[in-house]
Amino acid sequence: MRLLLDQDVYALTARFLADRGHDVVTAAERGLHEAEDRRLLEAARLENRILVTRDRDYGALVFLEAVGTGVLYLRGLPSVITAIHAQLERVLEIHSQAELTDAFVVVEPGGFRFRRR
Repeated sequence: MRLLLDQDVYALTARFLADRGHDVVTAAERGLHEAEDRRLLEAARLENRILVTRDRDYGALVFLEAVGTGVLYLRGLPSVITAIHAQLERVLEIHSQAELTDAFVVVEPGGFRFRRR
């Protein structure tokens, strides 16, 4: 899976994804550490990547304005990161890159919600 990680995603999550063989780049690696949400979504689309974020504000851009690409929204506090990682791994096993490119997925400790644009 090709993923672009927003600046708010924990380094632990970046390692978790890379260790599982995913093609992971961070916003900072792309010089986008201070970029606006719209710019990050556009960068992810141009690179054929799914955006991974902890910022819930992307929903409006994805659904109301149809900006960018798919989003994996990691919802939860650092204390539940292991549970979030378990659900994130499940999402990435069940869904293809193409399916995720057209979706907004809320990943949380108890499961995930998959919604198409």
